[in-house]
Amino acid sequence: MYKAASNRYDKMIYNRVGKSGLKLPQFSLGFWQNFGYEKEYDEVKEIVLKAFDSGITHFDLANNYGRPGGSAEINLGKILKDELAPYRDELIISTKAGYGMWPGPYGDNGSRKYLMASIDQSLERLGLKYVDIFYHHRPDWDTPLEETMKALADIVKQGKALYVGLSNYPTERALEAIKILRGYGVELLIHQPSFSMLNRWIQDEKLDEMLVGAGVGIIPFSILSQGLLTSKYIKEIPKDSRIGNPDVPFLNENNVTPELREKLIKLNKVALKRNQSLAQMAVSWTTQQKGISSVLIGVSRLSQLEENLDALNNLKFSKEELKEILEIIK
Repeated sequence: MYKAASNRYDKMIYNRVGKSGLKLPQFSLGFWQNFGYEKEYDEVKEIVLKAFDSGITHFDLANNYGRPGGSAEINLGKILKDELAPYRDELIISTKAGYGMWPGPYGDNGSRKYLMASIDQSLERLGLKYVDIFYHHRPDWDTPLEETMKALADIVKQGKALYVGLSNYPTERALEAIKILRGYGVELLIHQPSFSMLNRWIQDEKLDEMLVGAGVGIIPFSILSQGLLTSKYIKEIPKDSRIGNPDVPFLNENNVTPELREKLIKLNKVALKRNQSLAQMAVSWTTQQKGISSVLIGVSRLSQLEENLDALNNLKFSKEELKEILEIIK
């Protein structure tokens, strides 16, 4: 039986989420890829337990994560049952619904029918009575926002989730959702947008400022821009990279332009002066941006988790470093 490391809380930083009483670790473990049946179970378990031993108390999932969809929740459910059951009250488990999960008109988007079925299915796969955070995964422009938010509020009131979150919502839609939820007596805890050095839309569209003003936390995903913010693309595209993987539709060779490669080379030089890898610097930079409560790290092997954790040793930037980085990425 697994026994957690006694020093698991010694190095990790924990930040308050918006104006709530909840704290999240500086790094949260995302299960988007590499945690379903596409990965050997023992490898998944090794990464999850190492993360917890390192103070990562937040595991972020969605109903459709893993291949096939749902397998990431099933794998974590087995780990929770077999290894982490004594530590449930030390964990934050989040999941989401909003993308296609099953055939027919009721397995996608943001209807009450879909969300209520999704939370029940997720709880069954995870083997839990409740999740800590339940998100609507993306805006549904065809369903009235009031219907979606009422479903989220009712999920909290039914005790199936402690908090609710949104993901991928643009600024005005998120603000409207916050107001509707408050009308139902529920506060929005957190928003999960894509965000990185190369993708700063939440700053361009003032989403970060709005969320901070509303007392809502931010936990960005794709903080390495699907792996672009690593040293692997500085010279040439590796054959084993995500760009060469047909299962990753978000990247292709056209993403690595000469202009991008020039930026990566310059950013890598800044990182080396900080005694960091480019990936570590990108992670550190993201943690220091306005309103960030935690950042999602996605890994495919233990060494990547350890590299991310090493970034904890050098999170702060000098004014000169920040100015130099801004000049490169603008």
